[in-house]
Amino acid sequence: MPGNHTANDATPKQPAACPASTCDLQPVPDLVDYLREYARQKPEVAAAWCLGVGFVLGWKLKPW
Repeated sequence: MPGNHTANDATPKQPAACPASTCDLQPVPDLVDYLREYARQKPEVAAAWCLGVGFVLGWKLKPW
């Protein structure tokens, strides 16, 4: 009947072809965690990247 809704009607349903392990991806938190772990393992490389990116941004965004 149109007026009879259960609590399960409001929950989104996952497609049948999408396993739970691949549908729970969170790209931004996963990337942040990966970068933090990489910076802990290779601090010199991470510092060089930060210095390089900062140099390029400062050079391109200078006010004059």
